[in-house]
Amino acid sequence: MPATALLRRAALAASLCAAVALGATACGPFSGGTKDDAKPAGPFGGLSGPQIVDKAIGATKTADSLTLDIDLKTTDGPVKANLATDVRGRCAGTMTLGVTGTAELIRPDAEAVYMRFDEAFLKEQAKGESPEVQAAVLKELKGRWVKTDAKDPDAKESLALCDLKSLLAEFEQGSDGAAKGEETTVGGKKALTLTQSSGSEKTTVYVATEGKPYLLKIVTTGGKEPGTIAFSDYDKPVVAKAPAKKDVVDEKSLG
Repeated sequence: MPATALLRRAALAASLCAAVALGATACGPFSGGTKDDAKPAGPFGGLSGPQIVDKAIGATKTADSLTLDIDLKTTDGPVKANLATDVRGRCAGTMTLGVTGTAELIRPDAEAVYMRFDEAFLKEQAKGESPEVQAAVLKELKGRWVKTDAKDPDAKESLALCDLKSLLAEFEQGSDGAAKGEETTVGGKKALTLTQSSGSEKTTVYVATEGKPYLLKIVTTGGKEPGTIAFSDYDKPVVAKAPAKKDVVDEKSLG
């Protein structure tokens, strides 16, 4: 398989991760379920469940940076990702698409993106090709970072999760059916749970109760695409340094 085709497949696979994240419950109005009738107590006082969700979405949209930890089951297979990203487009982390194979990603600026695929990922994408082509792909790309123009259409699709400003713009306020639940902790931070149900699907949102009321986690059970999206490291600098030149191969030079 030509290496450019391999990269295009990788980019399309990575874009699935972005599409799934944007389709999560918190990226649209938090509706359905039962109206909250909890007594005016707890960390948010007399605020109703819908008001708390709106408050959390509003706070989250002000974030300068954060880390996304995604673990989802989709109709196209499992998707996992851990990406630190900011509103300036810097991004760094890993993505696992399907049952095998992981890709590392670094976007240090608006000009270039670097991706490094593990051996399992390369072998899976080269499956069905001749032994000679498979060997060539591994020899050329194993352990090396592939540099691509960040403005390339395929790269832009794979970088959807690295555009924090656009990602947060998808979150909408105007919820009308979130029920307040118990207090708990998420990643060592105190949180309040809010739940809603729709058919066999149940979504639980965890909102920070100390400091800014950021979204900390969204868990969906049941339904067609259950999974978890966690949010952490709010406003922490994203470390996204370009790899050493000796470890980089330019996508344009691949045959």
